[in-house]
Amino acid sequence: MTKDVPEQGSFSAKDYHDPPPAPLIDPGELAKWSFYRALIAEFIATLLFLYITVLTVIGYKSTTDPALNADQCGGVGILGIAWAFGGMIFVLVYCTAGISGGHINPAVTFGLFLARKVSLIRAIMYMVAQCLGAICGVGLVKAFNKSLYNRYGGGANSLADGYNKGTGLGAEIIGTFVLVYTVFSATDPKRSARDSHVPVLAPLPIGFAVFMVHLATIPVTGTGINPARSFGAAVIYNKEKIWDDQWIFWVGPFIGAAIAAFYHQFILRAGAIKALGSFRSSTPN
Repeated sequence: MTKDVPEQGSFSAKDYHDPPPAPLIDPGELAKWSFYRALIAEFIATLLFLYITVLTVIGYKSTTDPALNADQCGGVGILGIAWAFGGMIFVLVYCTAGISGGHINPAVTFGLFLARKVSLIRAIMYMVAQCLGAICGVGLVKAFNKSLYNRYGGGANSLADGYNKGTGLGAEIIGTFVLVYTVFSATDPKRSARDSHVPVLAPLPIGFAVFMVHLATIPVTGTGINPARSFGAAVIYNKEKIWDDQWIFWVGPFIGAAIAAFYHQFILRAGAIKALGSFRSSTPN
């Protein structure tokens, strides 16, 4: 009798085991330097993200301002703005993934929390760090370019004229679903084990997802899909219209993230079926 040898490139289920879920509440994290290092990384990454992207938006508007007889075809255009957002996410996720996971977005953190990838304490503290970083990032833009910042809307998200709030909410839900679904797929350890012969640099598809969503939704909401990005700009710009629409940029992304987490964990990966099977196998006859 000979030992069966798997074909080259084949994958055996025994080669992979799902990592255990993160505890709901883990007070022990508060005593670890790695936890605070991750918070600092999220703060700085979100600060840099907002600084570069909001500055890009304001720069584009200033170079195409009809009041200044500027060339309407000049500047980076919507395509350039989308590249700025997507490119910065690619760079920052690449830089911080090994430290904090590279969330840079409360909606991503919320989705990962629902999937039991991070604890409640870590999720809340990440969101706080992200929002503070966003406020500081936009604050730097205003400090360096106050006149342009005030004249061109501060890069703040609001619902565009001609669209109702339901349309804006739907755009944010679908856009965030695309992003968070991509995050789950690109960082799935089971996929890495199964498709090890296909190298995937996780920040790349995540950055491209942000880029594509911006192309589609900039004309509708200016593209939020990141509550920290919308909140930071709203705090510094501080206009009534921006605050009236602010709920869209929290409710939409959180709903989209929740749907993406459910879809990936319980449909694509059949988490519910696994849990039911584990329960049945542990139940005595």
